[in-house]
Amino acid sequence: MFAVYAARIDRDQPLSGLELGERPAPEARPGWSTVTVKAASLNHHDLWSLRGVGLPEDRLPMILGCDAAGIDEDGNEVVLHSVIGQTGHGVGPREPRSILTERYPGTFAEQVAVPTWNVLPKPKELSFEEAACLPTAWLTAYRMLFTNAGVRPGDSVLVQGAGGGVATAAIVLGRAAGLRVFATSRDEAKRKRALELGAVEAVEPGARLPQRVDAVIETVGAATWSHSVKSLRPGGTLVISGATSGDRPSHAELTRIFFLELKVVGSTMGGKDELEDLLAFCAATGVRPVIDEVLPMDRAREGFERMEAGGQFGKIVLTGP
Repeated sequence: MFAVYAARIDRDQPLSGLELGERPAPEARPGWSTVTVKAASLNHHDLWSLRGVGLPEDRLPMILGCDAAGIDEDGNEVVLHSVIGQTGHGVGPREPRSILTERYPGTFAEQVAVPTWNVLPKPKELSFEEAACLPTAWLTAYRMLFTNAGVRPGDSVLVQGAGGGVATAAIVLGRAAGLRVFATSRDEAKRKRALELGAVEAVEPGARLPQRVDAVIETVGAATWSHSVKSLRPGGTLVISGATSGDRPSHAELTRIFFLELKVVGSTMGGKDELEDLLAFCAATGVRPVIDEVLPMDRAREGFERMEAGGQFGKIVLTGP
């Protein structure tokens, strides 16, 4: 079957290890389902995999892709929860959790196999392309906002790095939930787009906000860390799920953190129940993922290049054959 996969690891030029071509189709195994992929979306996790983060060379070649929506063996339209082994279903209770592409082949292929427990019904209100955006970036943003930041309607939140998948999701979800959303971006066009999606103000990174916020959604890391901490009200919460600019800020702001009793919470992906809630939320409210570009899977390299350059706003989606 046709697939997009990591053939080599290159930490400096990750796309040099990206290949498109034939790979073996999934084999049937007890407790697992094979899904025909209709749409799959790119995540920065795929670039990190090509750099060897979470993907050792002895597991190559590895089909990339965490997210997908498609058709299961019974003809049902489905969405995949991409955290494998979260409860032991399909893999045994002692296997540590992993995300598709770390231990098991991913979704950038004609077919993908996952534990049957990981297969959820796709709401009829969502297209395959829309549904394929939700299981990683949008689920991460949902958990960051509503589980780990614990914000409520009327609260304020700063979203760093508008344009990335998680950040864009946080703006849209936050607005839909009645939050006062502020956003940052180095790019003027992305700041304008953030305002169109519902941010009350969009500023350059490091700019002073008109008020201190209840929570910060942080995925950028070192470049925005100090600004994130300084933007919080006393007792506020900084939730971090990524560090695309590096994980070693020059100023950790420890004095401010303890003196103002700030909370720093790490966040990774989300649970199946949260994905079910997110799907229902989108179906009920009309909220839809922001899609930057839809490409056929045989043009995946173009999508990877756009994501690596940081030119996208929202999700890049690959469609199956």
